[in-house]
Amino acid sequence: MPNPPIDVLATLLVSCPDRRGIVAALAQLLYGLGANILDADQHTDAEEGQFFQRIRFDLRELHTERGGLRRAIDEMAGRFDMTWRLSFGDERKRVAIFVSRYDHCLYDLLLRHRAGELACDIPLIVSNHPDLKTIAEQFGIAYEVFPVTKDTKRVQEERELELLESLDIDLVVMARYMQILSAEFIERMPHRIINIHHSFLPAFIGSKPYHQAAKRGVKLIGATAHYATSDLDEGPIVEQDVARCSHRDSVSDLIRKGRDLEKLVLARAVRAHLDDRVWVYGNKTVVFD
Repeated sequence: MPNPPIDVLATLLVSCPDRRGIVAALAQLLYGLGANILDADQHTDAEEGQFFQRIRFDLRELHTERGGLRRAIDEMAGRFDMTWRLSFGDERKRVAIFVSRYDHCLYDLLLRHRAGELACDIPLIVSNHPDLKTIAEQFGIAYEVFPVTKDTKRVQEERELELLESLDIDLVVMARYMQILSAEFIERMPHRIINIHHSFLPAFIGSKPYHQAAKRGVKLIGATAHYATSDLDEGPIVEQDVARCSHRDSVSDLIRKGRDLEKLVLARAVRAHLDDRVWVYGNKTVVFD
């Protein structure tokens, strides 16, 4: 049987204190409403006593409208002390990419989007430099420049936020955007800003991690995609990967190898977020398959 089209699918993510009967209760609720469950994945954090589940289901035989579905889930959530998030396949997320002068992650995301690998709309690229405007023009995407200095940072961030809100942006992707977002900016979009850091965090936090790695003589270098928080490079990790290196590798070699990792890791993290496979709790994530 062919997979149903994405616009008839919904995804439910839940988290609650672990107890018996949660899986059965959710399945019975959705079945009773006419939903056809296509797949379900779950995880229990034994140390925290917390349960997590992701359920993807077909809406075509649903007996109620979407508002009724939400109300039914909310009623059950009250009984299980559950937090939850429901998304629909026909409601595409809108993504803004923030970038400075490095173009490798930007090109990779735009090419993957053009190829249909990222199910979203990308109406906007934001930068603090004009250098990459021609790339945006190639892909027919608006490119807005907000030069940032110590004196203008707060004003420029407010202008950026106003633009993001006017375009109904759901997710910001920092594709090697070489500016530190303020705590105020991040608080306006909690767990909706993904950053790519060019090291295997928590190692080599901050600037020039490849130079730091070379000085330590590491045998592995990595890249980390995480949600931005007010603590620099310490947000919940979504995706990571590594590559081998040796004493023969110069800093430029590490940078070359690392940029391949940065593209792959960032794309995987963005795809996981768009597919509603990520649940944040504390400073950790559950990333469902």
